[in-house]
Amino acid sequence: MSPTALPPRRGTYPPSFRTMSSARSSRSILPGFGLSLGFTLAYLGLIVLVPLSAAFLKTAGMGLHEFAAVVASPRVVAAYKLSFGASLAAGFVNMVFGLVVAWVLVRYPFPGRKLVDALVDLPFALPTAVAGIALTSLYSSNGWVGRWLAPLGIRVAFTWTGVFVALTFIGLPFVVRTVQPVLQELEPDIEEASSTLGANRLQTIVRILIPQLMPSLLTGFALAFARALGEYGSVVFISGNMPMRTEIVPLLIITKLEQYDYRGATAIAVVMLVSSFVLLLLINLLQKWSRRYHAI
Repeated sequence: MSPTALPPRRGTYPPSFRTMSSARSSRSILPGFGLSLGFTLAYLGLIVLVPLSAAFLKTAGMGLHEFAAVVASPRVVAAYKLSFGASLAAGFVNMVFGLVVAWVLVRYPFPGRKLVDALVDLPFALPTAVAGIALTSLYSSNGWVGRWLAPLGIRVAFTWTGVFVALTFIGLPFVVRTVQPVLQELEPDIEEASSTLGANRLQTIVRILIPQLMPSLLTGFALAFARALGEYGSVVFISGNMPMRTEIVPLLIITKLEQYDYRGATAIAVVMLVSSFVLLLLINLLQKWSRRYHAI
C-alpha cells in the first residue's frame, strides 16, 4: 500500500474538520444569544423607542415659528426654570445627605438599623399622590411642621421650597442604594492605614473615600435628577400649581392635553426629553472620566 493511501492515524483530523471545529469554538458560549438579543431590542423598541418617536413625529408637523412660540413662551420658560432648578438642587442635596445616610447604615451598628434601612425605600413603595398629600399636610401653615415655621416667616407649602422638598423626598433612595454597596466593599482598613500614615479625618475623606465613591455618587445623582424631573404626583399638591410661580413642566403638559393642545404638549415634552438626554449624557461622560482618572 502506498503511503498516500494509508488511513489517518488515530487523533488526527483533516483540515476541513479542524476549520469547522475552530468556527464552532469561536461562537459565543451563551446559548440563545441571538434570540434573546432580538427579543430585547424588540421589547425596548415597543416600550421606549416607539412612544418617543411618536412625540417627535407629532412635533414635526409644527412649523419652526410655531414650535418656538410654544416652547419659549414666558409661562413655559418659568416652568422650565422651576423643574430643572428644583431637580438639580434636590439632586445635589441628595448627593450629600444620601452619602451620610449610606455611611451611617454601613459603618455604624445601632439598634433599629434594619428599620431605618427599610424606611429608606419608603418613597419607592409609597404612591406619589399619598406622598404629596402627606408633605402638604406637614408643611402647610397649620401643619405639624409648618406651624413652627410660619412665625419665622418661612413658607414651604405652595412655594418653590415645597417643590424642592418633594423632589428631595422622592430622590433620596436612589443615592443611598447606589452608594451603599460601594461602601460595603470598602474595607475600614483603608481608613485605618490612612490615619496611621498621619492623615486627619478630612484628608481621609477627601483623598481616599470621595474618589472611590464619586462614580456611584454621580450615578445616584443622575437617577435622582431624572426621577425628579419627571415627577408629578408628589409635587402637584404641595406646589399650589400657580402659573409663572409654582407650575412644573409635567403639570403644564397635562394642562395642554386637557385643553386638547396635543402639539403644544408634545413640543414641550420633546424639549424636556432632549434636555434631559443631554444632561444625562454629560453626567455619564463625567462619571466615565472619573473612573478612568482614578484608575490611573
